[in-house]
Amino acid sequence: MTADGNNQLISVQPNDLKFVFELEKPSFCDLKVVNNTEHHVAFKVKTTSPKKYFVRPNTGVVQPLDSSVIRVTLQAQREYPPDMQCKDKFLLQSTVVPSNTDVDDLPADTFNKDGTREIQECKLKVFYVTPSTRGNSDDEGFKSYPEKGTDSNSNVQHLKDERDAAVRQTLQLQQELDFLKRRRQRRNDSGFPLIYAFVVGLIGILCGFVLNLSLSS
Repeated sequence: MTADGNNQLISVQPNDLKFVFELEKPSFCDLKVVNNTEHHVAFKVKTTSPKKYFVRPNTGVVQPLDSSVIRVTLQAQREYPPDMQCKDKFLLQSTVVPSNTDVDDLPADTFNKDGTREIQECKLKVFYVTPSTRGNSDDEGFKSYPEKGTDSNSNVQHLKDERDAAVRQTLQLQQELDFLKRRRQRRNDSGFPLIYAFVVGLIGILCGFVLNLSLSS
């Protein structure tokens, strides 16, 4: 901060922003802003890369001896930065405002450095870390989006169960089809001897009829 350490309007925790950097995944870091005075203090957050970050709230008013949390979200990136180094910076400005001032009541020139009011500034650096080093960090406010490994495992298991059920159903249908084929084949096999016996019997009857005619003549 530009002001003397004992006269800081606000204090910020942590002292910098750390994001777990993964491609195509957003990450966020929470900043706790504490009002060290008995006055209402307004703050505003600025960054050198506004398109990469989403800050809420980026402007606010902290009541006397109270605190507020600012969430800074690093939006999903498509490529890694060189050597995982980040040159982005954040600037948090603060100034005393009249009592009971609401954020919507702040004039547009609240944070202008025109000499009419004291504007204190706090500069914050940005650091990127890999997921493997996240577990070794003890910094406050260092958070990232929750992992989805558990949901992925449950989805995979569900797909396996559906696959196994489909395989069992296919085998059952195949068994029923084989049974119908065997049954039909048995019917065809049993039909041939009956026809053969009928033909033989018919021939025998005709032969007997012819023999009777011969004897009677």
